[in-house]
Amino acid sequence: MALRCRSVAAQVLRPAILAPVLATSAIVAISGAYAMRVSPMVVEMTTRGSGATARVEIQNLNSGALPFETRITRIDYDDKGVMTETPADGDFLVFPPQGVLPAGARQVVRLQWVGDTNLPASRGYYLSVNQLPVSLAPGQASTGAQVQVVYHMKALITVAPPNASPKVEVVTAKPVSIVPKAPPALPGAPAAASAPAVPGIELVVRNVGTRYAMMAGEAWTIEGTGADGKPAKVVLSGDALGRAIGVGYLAPLGGLRTFQIPTDTAFQGSVKVRFGE
Repeated sequence: MALRCRSVAAQVLRPAILAPVLATSAIVAISGAYAMRVSPMVVEMTTRGSGATARVEIQNLNSGALPFETRITRIDYDDKGVMTETPADGDFLVFPPQGVLPAGARQVVRLQWVGDTNLPASRGYYLSVNQLPVSLAPGQASTGAQVQVVYHMKALITVAPPNASPKVEVVTAKPVSIVPKAPPALPGAPAAASAPAVPGIELVVRNVGTRYAMMAGEAWTIEGTGADGKPAKVVLSGDALGRAIGVGYLAPLGGLRTFQIPTDTAFQGSVKVRFGE
C-alpha cells in the first residue's frame, strides 16, 4: 500500500515533537521570560539541486534581546516509537549558527546539505534553536534567587534523494484499550490524575520505500465490527491524528513503527486500515 508524503501543519506538530523545553536555575522570583517562533516547523530538502538548500526563520516575540544557537541532530526511531538523536552538525552548513535578535526582530537561518549526495534513502533530522541564558542586569542578583525561562524549539528537517518515494504496508491492526497520557506536571505541582481508558486500535506499519512517510499526512479509514456486532467505520485525519501521533514520521528501508490511536468507537475482532481518500 503506497502512502503519499505531505507536510503537516505546525499546529499539528507542537504537541508531539516541538513543545518548548523550559530550563530553570533557581526558585523564588522569575525574571522576564522570552519567547520565540521558528518557521516553518517542517522542512523538506533534497540531496542535490536547488532543494539542497532551505531557509528557516527565527522571530523574537518579546521585549528583550534573544541570544540563540543552533544544533542539528539525526533522528532514528525504534519500532515502539522511541527516538534516538545523534549529533549531525557535519551534515549541514548552517548560517548563521548563532546570533542575538533584538526585540521583535527576525533572522533567516540558511541550511545547506553537505552530506552524501548519493544517499540510498531519506533521513530525518532536527534543527534545534536554543535560547541562551543571559546575564542578569546589575543589581538583579542581589534581589534574591532568579529563574530564567529558556526556550528550545525543534524543526523537523528531512533530506531525500531525487525520485525517492514511500511505500507503507500494514503489518498488523487490532482493537485495544488506550489509557491517555497525562500532560507533564510543572515543577512542584502534583501529577495529574490518570484518565480512564478509551477504545482505540494498535497499528504496526512498515515503510519499504526509499523516502520517509508522514503517517499523519493522509486520512486513516478504519473498518471492522463494532461492539454491538454491526459494521463500524471511523475516519481520522488532521488534528485527531496530530494529537495522537504528531507527524508520525516513518523511516524508509524497512522502518517499522507501532501506533496506538484512540477511535471513540470500540471495535472487536479484526480491523482493516487504509490511508488516503
